[in-house]
Amino acid sequence: MSRRSRRKTRTRFIRLHYSHKTVNNAFLALGVFLNGRLEGAMTFGPSMDKSHIQRLVRDTAWNGFLELNRLAFSEALPRNSESRALSIALRMIRKHYPHIEWVISFADGCQCGDGTIYRAAGFVLTGIKLNKSLLRLPDGSVTHKMTQVTGKNRAAHFAKTGGSWSGQGVPLDGYQMRYIYFLKPAARARLTCPEIPYSEIERRGARMYRGIARGKQAMAEAPSAQRRGSGDRHAPA
Repeated sequence: MSRRSRRKTRTRFIRLHYSHKTVNNAFLALGVFLNGRLEGAMTFGPSMDKSHIQRLVRDTAWNGFLELNRLAFSEALPRNSESRALSIALRMIRKHYPHIEWVISFADGCQCGDGTIYRAAGFVLTGIKLNKSLLRLPDGSVTHKMTQVTGKNRAAHFAKTGGSWSGQGVPLDGYQMRYIYFLKPAARARLTCPEIPYSEIERRGARMYRGIARGKQAMAEAPSAQRRGSGDRHAPA
């Protein structure tokens, strides 16, 4: 992707994605165009907590998986564009990056939806977790706990907390779902955690739309919310 195209994609994400943020270490960006106009985009890259995520599938190479860390589409695109574009993207990754065995992504029910797009594209549900990691700060912004306790922020964070790994802020209400798509069927047999039936989301009361359990009104509005961005690296489950 050219520098100009990257700038356009970045601008599009900031406007469309509910987080209004991009992921700095994403290295694969795919655009979705309608009549020559960029109306959606997906970015892939390494997971934030890569060593932990890698262990979800036994014997995965360090470069053997990707995370779909942003997905945002505009309302101009036709119905079901998300699942169709995602399926095409996965086929492209399988063809051009044969060392990639699987792709992980997270659905953030606290700020968006519970992953309808991923289920439609054939992802395997592998985690349902009550949110304890997405935190609202005093200024109203939302951050993930990991951004406070890793990298350049670690020393300052530990100084404030006396060595605690607990994030500073109020956890958002809601659930986070973890999904995996297996580009190579053999990798699925090496999954180290149970596969969870989709029905378990509703059974646990985790069907979420922006942190609210889905009712009739939420169900009607949820597709638009998920279109504005269902893939978010800041929601590990």
